[in-house]
Amino acid sequence: MTALRIIFMGTAELSCASLQTLAGGDTFQIAAVVTQPDRPKGRDLKPQPSPVKSLALRLGLPVFQPERARDDKFIAELRALQPDLIVVVAYGQILPPAILALPRHGCLNVHTSLLPKYRGAAPIQWAIAHGDTETGVTLMKMDVGLDTGPIVSQRTTSILPEDDSDTLHDRLAQLGAELLAQTIPDYVAGKIQPVAQPAEGASHAAKIKKEDGRIDWNQPARTIWNRLRAFTPWPGAFTFLRSAEHQPGVNLTAPKSAGSALGAPKPHLLKIWKAEVVEKSGGAGEVLSADKTGIVVGCGQGALRILELQREGGRRLTAAEFLAGHALKAGDKFEG
Repeated sequence: MTALRIIFMGTAELSCASLQTLAGGDTFQIAAVVTQPDRPKGRDLKPQPSPVKSLALRLGLPVFQPERARDDKFIAELRALQPDLIVVVAYGQILPPAILALPRHGCLNVHTSLLPKYRGAAPIQWAIAHGDTETGVTLMKMDVGLDTGPIVSQRTTSILPEDDSDTLHDRLAQLGAELLAQTIPDYVAGKIQPVAQPAEGASHAAKIKKEDGRIDWNQPARTIWNRLRAFTPWPGAFTFLRSAEHQPGVNLTAPKSAGSALGAPKPHLLKIWKAEVVEKSGGAGEVLSADKTGIVVGCGQGALRILELQREGGRRLTAAEFLAGHALKAGDKFEG
């Protein structure tokens, strides 16, 4: 049997497991890899290749990096490759109809949710943030809509209490790669017919913004815990610490610092890495206790025990390590 000619389109780290799997056997022939142009990164803002480009070069595969996927010259170059199938995993651009219609078996996309739930840019994060206990990957035949194409196959996985968006990302990346390898042969042979997505249950997973990581201590502890896991490692769950003696209404005896009309120092920005829900109650954002077992903070309902945190410009610490260098006591206040 002649190997299936595939054009692979991907950019993010999520794509790499799928490319590695498809390129690793004799069933598929990767005719080309398409990824986003190199982008400036790091302190010196030097152009850096995408994870997919780096992998493709290690595998000795030809790479295309069009600025726009709808560029006529680029589309002509793809057409000249005569692909049987285009596989898309976290590419980062919407494909025009001319590309969707190009391969004889169409374009298949790996999406990291159980469609039609969480269409859009950030399905992994929002599944955790909303407290879901199950998610998965969907192999979809692409159409002109945003993640609206018919479903070819799906696989599910549990969202574990210890999961954050990083661990779930890695598991779904591998699950998607396995699903591609298992499904494509039967799909191109006509043994699997795509099924239209159900009209009910559709939702949108908006792109994550830095502000999404700000903790609102008026929310229930479990809601905050879910969002903390969802937004780790980026943008991170963050809050601000102002000690009790600097709260409004307290007579401040410390000398005024520059830029502070009240003489209170600027609140400390803290990134929270790990926490757990505890059955305690207290004022929202109020430190209820602080010892080697963790820093317990009151929420709108219940409380959160902070286990690992990081001060701005510092390193990630356990609660015990943090408290050894930063005095904290009951009554101190976290602010959203």
